[in-house]
Amino acid sequence: MKLKVKITGPKVHNVGYRYFLMSMAMSNRIRMFEAHNTESNESDEVLVFVDGDEQAVKAFRALAETKLPVRSKVSNIVFDDFDGEVMKIGEYAQFCSTVQLNKAIPLLLDMRDDLKEMKGDIKEIKGDIKAVKINTNEIKEEIKGLKEDIQPGYGMNFRQMQADVRAIKERLGML
Repeated sequence: MKLKVKITGPKVHNVGYRYFLMSMAMSNRIRMFEAHNTESNESDEVLVFVDGDEQAVKAFRALAETKLPVRSKVSNIVFDDFDGEVMKIGEYAQFCSTVQLNKAIPLLLDMRDDLKEMKGDIKEIKGDIKAVKINTNEIKEEIKGLKEDIQPGYGMNFRQMQADVRAIKERLGML
């Protein structure tokens, strides 16, 4: 038995609909299957062709009517008899792999280029961190030197101030 299914709706592309249907066909032991994304003036479409044992095709039809991919939005499903050729499901699976690779390759190349750029950025950041570490060590040494310069003078000035305050208090008769 051969069957043509036309699924239309605002969200039937890019939701995994063809793979979803292919897995249902496989689970019903349908050996001939293909599905294609198409467009009409009204909306997106998925055209499906199945060929198999009558009972298997009827079971597939029942599932296709009641089960939908999670993110899909379907307006209409139409079933018709079909008398054309239908691709073997294994060949269709290979076709799908090729389609997905064609989508993935540009993305993978972009990712590779982004990683190369990130590696360059990381090398630059590592250089900046090294320079900051050197600068930090120099600043620490400078602070250490200033601290050593300040401490003896600070101590002497404080003692001198105490002596001066004592002398002033004596003159004023406060002691």
